[in-house]
Amino acid sequence: MKIALINGSPKTKNSASGILLEDLKSHLSQKAEITEIKLQKTFIPEEIAAELKTMEALVFSFPLYVDGIPAHLLSCLIQLENAHWQNREIYIYGIVNCGFHEGVQAKYALEILQNWCKKTELIWGGGIGAGGGGGLANMPSTKNGHGPKAPIDKALQAMADKILQNKRQKNHYVSVAFPRFLYRIAAQIGWRQMIKANGGKTKDLGKRPEEP
Repeated sequence: MKIALINGSPKTKNSASGILLEDLKSHLSQKAEITEIKLQKTFIPEEIAAELKTMEALVFSFPLYVDGIPAHLLSCLIQLENAHWQNREIYIYGIVNCGFHEGVQAKYALEILQNWCKKTELIWGGGIGAGGGGGLANMPSTKNGHGPKAPIDKALQAMADKILQNKRQKNHYVSVAFPRFLYRIAAQIGWRQMIKANGGKTKDLGKRPEEP
């Protein structure tokens, strides 16, 4: 079985989208031929577009941007709408990670990808909305099914099973096994560290631009 794992994050390295695809790959690699693709620009090279048409399943992994799909990835999807898909029996799956603690915040982004499948007449296989994406890159490495990522690992395992069987799943929403109030505290610390590292002050976070 030929599967393309497509990283739609604009980050060049250490992205939550890439981490989730690596975890999914660990459940697939022994049973399928995996092709890994990064989409970080507003267009897809013709050779990549042609390669995607030869797959049996495409898995898009990307971060939530304003309740939707990152602009560069949306541009690539529009380009693919106009491609000549001779094989319409290709399953499309989506993994959307968000900085919110609640994975259900990814609901509309997954629905956008599902509507894209209707436009292209490809098969929507279902998706995962993963909350707590902002902390995935900083979490300690643990075995699958253990630690704060355990709920997400379980969802990825279930998706891998569906992919290998050419089956659909309902959109599934999960969050990291980490209390929401602690997640918020960690996020606030992260913002403060970032603004200081860029020469600002914590009080600058609440500043409004001066009126002319």
